[in-house]
Amino acid sequence: MSERIDELLKIDPGLVLPIMEAFVRLEVERAGIAKGIVGLSGGLDSAVAAAVTVRALGPGQTVLVHLPHEVSSPESERDARQVADQLGVDLVEVPITAMTAGYPGFDGLDRLRAGNLMARMRMAVLYDLSAEHGALVIGTSNKSELLLGYGTLFGDMASAVNPVGDLYKTQLRQIAEALDLPAGILAKAPTADLWTGQTDEEDLGVDYATADAILIRLVDQRLSVARVIEEGFEEDLVHRLRERMRANEFKRHLPVICKLSERTVGIDWLYPRDWGT
Repeated sequence: MSERIDELLKIDPGLVLPIMEAFVRLEVERAGIAKGIVGLSGGLDSAVAAAVTVRALGPGQTVLVHLPHEVSSPESERDARQVADQLGVDLVEVPITAMTAGYPGFDGLDRLRAGNLMARMRMAVLYDLSAEHGALVIGTSNKSELLLGYGTLFGDMASAVNPVGDLYKTQLRQIAEALDLPAGILAKAPTADLWTGQTDEEDLGVDYATADAILIRLVDQRLSVARVIEEGFEEDLVHRLRERMRANEFKRHLPVICKLSERTVGIDWLYPRDWGT
């Protein structure tokens, strides 16, 4: 691999992939649905989610959708088509430029608001197509993004089931290599493709290899901030990532409901659906 991988982040794709595939198959069946639908951006995360879905359900039961905007990189469409072709699935393309243009004042929005609106437009289309095709929306947000809140609530973070959400970005790259995904997917800088030249690592202010090495120590190993710093990581960066996780906790939960009864949804009513009532 091209970048250094912390020992804690190394995984066995041969062990992990069958678990991901079984998860998708089981959850789709539990929902009483036969198909899965994935928003294929042209990036690594959605490519892995798409490949796992095809392996779990088959190409005929997988819907892949590309949702470009006029500011999207041409390479994104190229890479999305390469992935779809490799997986043997026809790519559905639905441009969202006209949708965002119809929003009053869109051209005057700052990058954050414009990007969030675009992400939510894409997810609105994806959920509509999920109804058309009778397909469950498969998530593409990785563990690094979920922990740091690097995503749009009810936008790219939305899904019915997510097979990649417990894998850090550097771990997903290992899965992508094991799946032999197109070289362009593996080589490109991670980007949400929300404006020209945008990259994830520039937005976050840290490369994924470093961020993941810190996060796995704070979260999975439950080390203190002081202990992580003692292991040689930059003090300001460790504190910044820890604070970012804390500040974005709300993105990792369904809306909190005010408790007014004995059995409140999401607080007391937690039975798995196959337990009954």
